[in-house]
Amino acid sequence: MKQYLFFGFCAALCQVNAALATNVQPPVIVTATRTAQTADATLASTTVITQADIARIQARSVEDLLRGIPGLNIVNSGGPGKQTTFFLRGTESDHVLVLIDGIRVGSVTSGTTSFENIPIQQIDRIEVVRGPRSSLYGSEAIGGVIQIFTRKGGGKIQPNFSFGGGSYNSINGSAGISGGGDRGWFNVNVSGIGTRGFNACTGTETAGCFMTEASRVDDQDKDGYRNLASSLRAGYRFSQALEVDAHFLHSAGDTQFDGGYANRSKLKQQTLGGSIKYSPFPFWQLNLTAGRSFEKLDTYKIERSEQVKRSTFLSQFDSMRDSVFLQNNFSLGNHHLLTAGIDYFNDQVKSTESFLETSRRNWGLFAQHQAAIAAHNLQLSLRWDHNEQFGKWVTGGIGWGYAITPNLRLTANFGNAFKAPTFNELYFPFSGNPSLKPESSRSFEMGITSTTKLGKWSVNAYETHISNLITFDIQTFSSINVDRARIQGIESVFNTQLFNWMINANLTLLNPENASSPDDKILARRAKQIFRIDVDRQFNHYALGGTFLAEGKRFDDVENTRLVGGFVRVDLRAEYAFAQNWRLQARLENLFNEHYETTSFFNQPGRNVFFTLRYQT
Repeated sequence: MKQYLFFGFCAALCQVNAALATNVQPPVIVTATRTAQTADATLASTTVITQADIARIQARSVEDLLRGIPGLNIVNSGGPGKQTTFFLRGTESDHVLVLIDGIRVGSVTSGTTSFENIPIQQIDRIEVVRGPRSSLYGSEAIGGVIQIFTRKGGGKIQPNFSFGGGSYNSINGSAGISGGGDRGWFNVNVSGIGTRGFNACTGTETAGCFMTEASRVDDQDKDGYRNLASSLRAGYRFSQALEVDAHFLHSAGDTQFDGGYANRSKLKQQTLGGSIKYSPFPFWQLNLTAGRSFEKLDTYKIERSEQVKRSTFLSQFDSMRDSVFLQNNFSLGNHHLLTAGIDYFNDQVKSTESFLETSRRNWGLFAQHQAAIAAHNLQLSLRWDHNEQFGKWVTGGIGWGYAITPNLRLTANFGNAFKAPTFNELYFPFSGNPSLKPESSRSFEMGITSTTKLGKWSVNAYETHISNLITFDIQTFSSINVDRARIQGIESVFNTQLFNWMINANLTLLNPENASSPDDKILARRAKQIFRIDVDRQFNHYALGGTFLAEGKRFDDVENTRLVGGFVRVDLRAEYAFAQNWRLQARLENLFNEHYETTSFFNQPGRNVFFTLRYQT
């Protein structure tokens, strides 16, 4: 009962509209429609995290940055560097399409992206677009799209530097330089992370990390993590009609974890791509983008004795994803924009395991019409895909917005999507099922947004139906298409300024039903309630802030027999600008030393502190 009262109070708090001041922010540009537009103009439900937000929150990982944003459930298996999966709007972890600078990333075997290994020091901004986007991007975008953009640079030469350390023998460091003048841009950055960690898992032989009595001797220790990363981005604008851009991101992580079979992994991620933007005429812009993402995962077993510590190689999973797309944007007057294009994807896998198929190609054609007519905004999109294995698929979407007043707008969106099975689900030895069908979905959403002198608030309600949902059948020990899901949710956001304090709050209510279950079971690892509020204020050379995060309970298994309790976490942060361009930051996480899990048997960090010295012009 207390839990429901608490979340009811949080919901009421988000509606407070007294004694507030105006909080004016510059327009934020998003690309939810594959074309640039302001966040206020887009019809999609979108959250944008900027470089200024990263600095303000003092985030040390992508998980740290995105946990608690509307519609997003995050599951972590034991702290920094450990497996981290995202569930967007209650869909599966492989139902989220992830792009880095426009290039598809992630594992073609598991279907997920290793967010834990993406260096936050290289990130300029992140866009989280909620709702189906297959009509623009093809497979994988049932829940939405997460776009990560690396630092770009431009202007005069500007160096940057940071170094920090804290609990769990953790150290972070980064250094870079950017510039380029009026027409060019470049950014070079390197970073490193290291931590001894903590004992991540309390599992048994049959659950969690599957530790045997013999492996407990090796695994009841601190589970460390280290990462070295680098990025390079450069481009040049030759004229108003022509510009080029190239980018490279490399990340190499080494993590130790608890497990009876494997307890160490090395993961390398690389993204290489480039783009050309050319405008033959004022009304026509042509974008050509091509790139390759690579992920190499090696697993090991560390064994210790009084005489020697030995690391034995176990398995290798290499993913390579090629992407090419050509997009044309035609401005038809001042109120119409037509987008049409073609794209090509090729996924390949190389592994020590024997897969029946090791590559898969996909061709796609897409078109979109955006119109602004009086107080109405309209978006129509249609896409045709030809998958080498699963044939032809047609997806579409429609979005409508109506400005009741200049500060009050209604929106409605409908779309369908599909997701091709992963290589693991199809071909993994002894558990793969080559007969699997692609998953498909249809979603409907309505929202209302208001911007006044008192602040900005929005409420979005949605419902998603998924057919042929792929699950793992423990009886046959294989993946099967039997499940159906019905997911309902409400997302509310409230941003304002009260007595010079910036307040950003959001509440997510989720009902992720397993519709194939006769007894109303819910989908695993989704919290039904998530509330987050950030409070920040600047005092001349000082800044203070804090984050309050509350997540409800969730089940960790399909049968809903293993319950993971809810938790409340409070983080505090402070900053002192002691000289020009120099800042000293301090962050206290988990103030009340809450013991909690996001998945069964895997511990999360207790109370910890981290200090950072930062230089940035």
